[in-house]
Amino acid sequence: MTIKKIILLGVMLFTNITLRAQTGSHSFTLSDSAFLMDGKPFQMISGEMHYPRVPREAWRARMKMAKSMGLNTIGTYVFWNLHEPQKGKFDFTGNNDVAEFVKIAKEEGLWVILRPSPYVCAEWEFGGYPYWLQNEKGLIVRSKEEKYLKEYETYIKAVGKQLAPLQINHGGNILMVQIENEYGSYGKDKEYLAINQRLFKEAGFDGLLYTCDPPAAIVDGHLPGLLPAINGIDNPAMVKKMISDNHNGKGPFYIAEWYPAWFDWWGTKHHTVPAENYTGKLDSVLSAGISINMYMFHGGTTRAFMNGANFDDKHPYEPQISSYDYDAPLDEAGNATHKFMLFRQVIAKHLPVGQALPPVPAAKPVMAVNDVKLSQTAGLLGILPKPVLNKTPLTFEDLNQDYGFVLYQTLLSGGKSGVLKLNELRDYAIIMVNGKTVGVLDRRHNQDSIQLNLPAGKVKLEILVENLGRINFGPYLLKNKKGITEGVSFGGKAIYNWAMYSLPFKDVSNVRYTLKSVAKAPVVKKGMFNVSIVADTYLDMRKWGKGVVWINGHNLGRYWSVGPQQTLYVPAEWLVKGENKIEILELLKPEQTLIHFVKQPQLDVIQ
Repeated sequence: MTIKKIILLGVMLFTNITLRAQTGSHSFTLSDSAFLMDGKPFQMISGEMHYPRVPREAWRARMKMAKSMGLNTIGTYVFWNLHEPQKGKFDFTGNNDVAEFVKIAKEEGLWVILRPSPYVCAEWEFGGYPYWLQNEKGLIVRSKEEKYLKEYETYIKAVGKQLAPLQINHGGNILMVQIENEYGSYGKDKEYLAINQRLFKEAGFDGLLYTCDPPAAIVDGHLPGLLPAINGIDNPAMVKKMISDNHNGKGPFYIAEWYPAWFDWWGTKHHTVPAENYTGKLDSVLSAGISINMYMFHGGTTRAFMNGANFDDKHPYEPQISSYDYDAPLDEAGNATHKFMLFRQVIAKHLPVGQALPPVPAAKPVMAVNDVKLSQTAGLLGILPKPVLNKTPLTFEDLNQDYGFVLYQTLLSGGKSGVLKLNELRDYAIIMVNGKTVGVLDRRHNQDSIQLNLPAGKVKLEILVENLGRINFGPYLLKNKKGITEGVSFGGKAIYNWAMYSLPFKDVSNVRYTLKSVAKAPVVKKGMFNVSIVADTYLDMRKWGKGVVWINGHNLGRYWSVGPQQTLYVPAEWLVKGENKIEILELLKPEQTLIHFVKQPQLDVIQ
């Protein structure tokens, strides 16, 4: 038999086994030491992959990559703020179609671990909570507070309608469902956890439920009666001890988040971890019969304004970057890395008898487009909507605005100098005097004041404030309002009578462009480019300042010259043969007109 025939036979055998495993009804239960699929031991080898961080058109391809590395399961959070962006208005369409994500996994022979939480952390805006929860007076997230539980119940029942029928005990491929998320790192209210369990059951999640926590928090975060999973450790003896100590001396044993790498935030070095540091650990965990979910298997991209931020009393405000490459086994574009190949070798040793891994799909084609000149311009100050007027500045939440920017505008008497102070700025402000930028303030550096020298006469003061991402972890979840949150003063005196312009930039379809240039103020720029083939590519933004990019209407995320991320990933799935459109909101360097495309990402340059 030739090598080619042997490989083909292995692929057919693997495909036949996995497809057979995903048809018909199955049982999934717990024994004292193992998960049982139809009464037989089953080891989950899972990888986390989040549907909104991957273009819908690429979900299936990424799942084929998961299979080729040896995964049999995919883990994903469910993101409340995506599915209920405004109170009572739900969206499960397009890239938010999580049910379709789960169904495609089934078609590809993958089981699913579902994590609807409703709090997810995940380096995601507000930890997944919708911004409008902050407008419900007295509402306290992650608590027994009545208003929170009412909104939580509405959300989880909407999720249940989409996903409860896809549980394994209903003929689907969802093996287990997680309630809350590392709750022991936040609180220890067992009554609250029990309410979570009840709400999940009432929403139709009547299969296996579990909790997950890091070692120091497992006692506080575990609800007796549910399986306690553990995050962040991979010593087999310790994993088994900590889980059995909290589960009546029993297993099974599941590492819900195993970290072979880490995430990045603006202004700090790109985090990487050599694969060789983790192959032995992966081997020892699998050899011990422990199930595992690697966080992340594939990070993808946190597009639009969905990045979160970290902040506490000991650390500065740290907004996360758009790339969620995570130094994961599958890179941001969905290609196998060195880490992927080494992990694949380890997993192959632990496959059931008779199974062989399918071949690794080839790397995706990549291209570098000729430089594009953005010849059309719209000054931001020339495309403002109708303002909201108020004596004092209003927050994003006061304006019923979720993400993006708010422009604050007022008139001052000039001919004087003084310090302009923005109390509790959140998070980044561009200060303009008579339509021209004179400085910036950055919450990351605790900046809230700037010296101004005002010209004579009436002076127009404009402050463009960007929400850089609400805090997604820790005690400040309840202090997440955005904009100018506590007033403005000049020369020690409060400034009143403001006009506020909401600029959420959900899209740029209504922007009217001209061929005129704009000096020293934020701009939106537009250009067109042609491609004869469609392939992945990257925008090199190193010569630009700070802003957001759209390709054919798709928001690719934020860029910022401070780094470490200097490129934006452009998925082939969002390009078309022929003419393509690029639009850029540039905050700091309005003179820039040229966009350069490259074939490789640049994720580790601090400027």
